[in-house]
Amino acid sequence: MSTPDLAEIQGPRKLGPLTPLVGHWEGDVGVDLSYHNDDDETGHTSYFEKASFTPIPGQENGRQKLWGLKYSMTAWRHGEEAMDPFHDEFGFLLWDKANGQVMRTVVFGRGIAIQAGGDAGPHDTVMNFDADPADPSYGVLQNRYLMQRAEIQGFTSSFTILDDQTFSYTSDLVLRLEQAGVTMHHTDQNTLRRVRRIHPGEA
Repeated sequence: MSTPDLAEIQGPRKLGPLTPLVGHWEGDVGVDLSYHNDDDETGHTSYFEKASFTPIPGQENGRQKLWGLKYSMTAWRHGEEAMDPFHDEFGFLLWDKANGQVMRTVVFGRGIAIQAGGDAGPHDTVMNFDADPADPSYGVLQNRYLMQRAEIQGFTSSFTILDDQTFSYTSDLVLRLEQAGVTMHHTDQNTLRRVRRIHPGEA
């Protein structure tokens, strides 16, 4: 009787496609495309980023069972790593196995909250999260100031597992800018490498 290859043994994967993300990560090739108010122009910003994904207990909504991760992502402009970050977000990534759905519930410190989601299988290496302000399930909330000056009209993002130690992401906020009189895509992308694993029982 042959001994199975450990790499081929699959556990229950309660986290489904979110499983490979568990741990602490860093990435130094981030690129942000956004509108710069002070310069009244659109420009690119490169950045360094830290991210953390920690398992949470199973969540039940009646017959619905969700497994997931609480996460944070913080970014500093290159050359400003010793200063305050220019981006900070907290949220949850959730897996609904029965309905084949992944969800990204995220809060930005700018007064923005987004619930985005999409279809996914338990072993998918690409996860897509979409939100529309008109969608009561996967939608967008923002404070009144931003609604009047930089209204979010759509949000799409994806996480791609490249290998056991690397993942990349993209995000795209469609904004209607009152001052510039245009609609633009505020995009972010980065590739991060794992710097520390987290045991599922770790807080």
